[in-house]
Amino acid sequence: MRISCVRWRTMPERGWSSRDLLPALERPAFYCRRVRGGELVSAMSELLRKSVRWAAFIGFVTALMAMVMTVVSTALLNGVSWSGGLLVVLVIVAINVVFDMLGTAAAAGTERPFHAMAAKKVPGARHAIAILRRADQFSNFCNDVIGDICGIISGAAAFAVVGSLVMDVGGDRTVWDVFLVSVISALTVGWKALGKTLSIHYANPIIFQVGKLFFFLEDKLHIRLFNAKNNRKRKRKRGVSRAPRKN
Repeated sequence: MRISCVRWRTMPERGWSSRDLLPALERPAFYCRRVRGGELVSAMSELLRKSVRWAAFIGFVTALMAMVMTVVSTALLNGVSWSGGLLVVLVIVAINVVFDMLGTAAAAGTERPFHAMAAKKVPGARHAIAILRRADQFSNFCNDVIGDICGIISGAAAFAVVGSLVMDVGGDRTVWDVFLVSVISALTVGWKALGKTLSIHYANPIIFQVGKLFFFLEDKLHIRLFNAKNNRKRKRKRGVSRAPRKN
């Protein structure tokens, strides 16, 4: 028998009884249960297979999105004054911060409050549950994919703005490069710090609003981003497939 420790979820969600908990745990964020070696290897293999498949998919999506966003930002900056280019850079930074907040909220949110809302068929509740059940993928897309793309594009756009700024205002290009990149970095980090504080303390309301948006896209525009249906199969007793027939 082996001991596997997984991240803390409440016992009703995971379905473990108090007998599965080890009493002397130094960190309450984790709990442990006894599993067999074969079960542990099988679970790790399945998790690795899904992770590799998701990594390949998200890498392909990132390449496509990077190309599209680069073309769009280049078109917007072409022939624009330095003030207009600076506004485009600030918009890119704001998009980066907003998606960072969404990814943090998905990682910090809890699923339980949305079950009662989903039972009452509140719009967006099922989609919020779907987001929280895929928090790793959702946060990876928001924090890593969108965040990294916006960071790279904002840096490239800043250099384009500096070129226009030097032609209009004058001065040393190196000084303007250092100054503008420093300001953009400070704004990005500062806004992200504020956004993370808000998204951690108000994780569920933020995810609920995103769930409402996904519900609108699916209900009105027929665009499904997440499968919000409950695909959990009911467990049957071993050796019993259906009730015996009566003669």
